[in-house]
Amino acid sequence: MAEPKTVPTGASVADFLDAVEPAGRREDGLILRELFDRVTDTDAVMWGPSIVGYGVRRYRYASGREGDWPILGFSPRKANVALYGLQIPGGEALVERLGKVKLGAECLWVGRLSTVDLDVLASLIDRSWIHARG
Repeated sequence: MAEPKTVPTGASVADFLDAVEPAGRREDGLILRELFDRVTDTDAVMWGPSIVGYGVRRYRYASGREGDWPILGFSPRKANVALYGLQIPGGEALVERLGKVKLGAECLWVGRLSTVDLDVLASLIDRSWIHARG
């Protein structure tokens, strides 16, 4: 069975974020790191080559295989930013108030962070962090 590709790498989060292109996406990544660091009171860790993650949770696939994944995280990509771990039961009202986001199967997609209410995002991060650590 193949090993998971998305695992903690030990790579520098600061170096990763400093290299993100384009510059606007890099700015979004730096803002998100500050926000996630502050709300979770946890240090960020690189998961795979492009996910900035916080905490770790165990999950089980339908096949019975198990793995680890960050409790919360984000990935600043060229076209948008993926926000992981924020779709929680009871969090729908906060997601609706966030601003311009798209719902993915396991993440929220944000085109530009300037289109999102950062206070609402901080509340959603906080509730999601508490929920996951239960």
